[in-house]
Amino acid sequence: MKKQLEFHPEVTNDIKGSYLWYEDKLEGLGNRFLSELEDGYTSIQNFPDTWANFQSLYKVTEEKIVVVAVMHNSRKANYWLDRIS
Repeated sequence: MKKQLEFHPEVTNDIKGSYLWYEDKLEGLGNRFLSELEDGYTSIQNFPDTWANFQSLYKVTEEKIVVVAVMHNSRKANYWLDRIS
């Protein structure tokens, strides 16, 4: 059975910022980014212990999968650490 995905409240800002960055580079690229995220979340749900996505950080609990951050690797390291408890 797939676990429910739960998103940290700040993930919305991460996604919006990345979407706008991609749209600024090329119209429509932001939507492609969102589509890739959706595919990635499906993969996380199907294979939470094996799927590695450099842009989505998440933790697996007994009941759910919590998306902690969506980031690009060039962003400052560990900025999201205060989001996990």
